[in-house]
Amino acid sequence: MTTPPAAQIDDDLQRAIDRGYAERDRDDMAPTIRYFEDLLAAHPGNPVLTYEVAGAYDTAGREAEARVHYEEALRLGLSGEPLRKCLCQYASTLRWLGELDASLATLERARREFPDSDAVRVFEALTLNELGRTDEAVGTLLAVIALHGDATDLGRYAVGLGGLAEWLKAGRPGE
Repeated sequence: MTTPPAAQIDDDLQRAIDRGYAERDRDDMAPTIRYFEDLLAAHPGNPVLTYEVAGAYDTAGREAEARVHYEEALRLGLSGEPLRKCLCQYASTLRWLGELDASLATLERARREFPDSDAVRVFEALTLNELGRTDEAVGTLLAVIALHGDATDLGRYAVGLGGLAEWLKAGRPGE
């Protein structure tokens, strides 16, 4: 049985998740994995907690185990912001596992569901690069950078870089 999206987490559960991250040691993920597995055991079938377990395995470099949990979180009906994060991380895991077509398909879904997400575009660029589609990868990254020209010293170059991004993604038309 899936948890309805509105009931995926409450304030207490969010605080418990935050505590798991506050105590995380990226050099020794075993305690964090145990923490999130125990939290999931106390709330079986919760898609957000299933996703958090996946992320803990992923951070530990245990991509094959992470994959199983990402797929389960998606099956359980993960939604909203956790879904966006899960799709990015799952696609990254698939990329690390060498499943580039599956990674790209996951990111295409993410682009449909979260069309304005910079994170989705950055992960897409990484997969495109691994697929040898470097112009598309660079174009995708340039597009993200150009969108945030006001946060950098790009200034007036942002518009030109945005055009270059589209040209690269389109396969260098007219060249």
